[in-house]
Amino acid sequence: MPVHCSGRERRRPPAPPRLVAPLLSLLAALALLITLPGAADASYAPAKHPTHPAQDWMGVTVTDHEGGQDEAQGPRSASVEGVDVSSHNGNVSWSKLKKSGVRFAYTKATEGTSYTNPYFAQQYDGSYDAGMIRGAYHFALPDNSSGTAQADYFARHGGGWSRDHKTLPGVLDLEWNPYGDACYGMSSDDLIDWVTDFFDRYYRRTGRDALLYTATKWWKECVGNYSRFGSVNPLWTPQYSSSVGELPKGWSFHTIWQYTDSGPTVGDHNRFNGTFSRLQALADG
Repeated sequence: MPVHCSGRERRRPPAPPRLVAPLLSLLAALALLITLPGAADASYAPAKHPTHPAQDWMGVTVTDHEGGQDEAQGPRSASVEGVDVSSHNGNVSWSKLKKSGVRFAYTKATEGTSYTNPYFAQQYDGSYDAGMIRGAYHFALPDNSSGTAQADYFARHGGGWSRDHKTLPGVLDLEWNPYGDACYGMSSDDLIDWVTDFFDRYYRRTGRDALLYTATKWWKECVGNYSRFGSVNPLWTPQYSSSVGELPKGWSFHTIWQYTDSGPTVGDHNRFNGTFSRLQALADG
């Protein structure tokens, strides 16, 4: 049975030694640069506002890039049925989903640093009131603002955690950019640093390690199949086919599998990789 938790060592290894003189020259130039007005956060200023955040839900870009055949078939190992929702679902019939066997739900809380889901209360609190274990996710825009800023925004607007036995840790949804360049115009090193900053800040604010939702194909293409997050952050993988398929490097198993985007009532349906008691353990931390 997979254990969906691990240690905290994640920081990237130090860079190899370099020549001192060129480094000192570079540091001097940077010191001069950051004294200029507005230079300290030049890569993110001004923050760009998403133009269609209501259309950006978990996995919205996956089908276009990976396709797939709905839905998962064959014998199931121990698993728990769940859903993920966002504002495009509107008011959700939680009682109907609960009766169908759904036991956990994730709700989109935020995107970038300017959008909050207007249906968040009905969706997040509604799933809780129906007796489900619930959690929140953040749709990442790495070219919009820093990972630290987006983790703060997420934690302030529904992405927090409480030890009430019914709240799961937050999720970072990182997939193909719905607004432009697939990798947000960033190098793999820049994206690794961005994700590290987000995860570290979220942990400091909540005491929990966030889950990572990402597609293996995107992770390879944009993050170079970087492996070190796999020792800390549980993986949520989308694969609309008969099996989970290949996982990103560093993860030996998945925690949640988004197996279809056309399931009953809300579209996105998921399976937690384990028994209900293991899902409760993930919620309890």
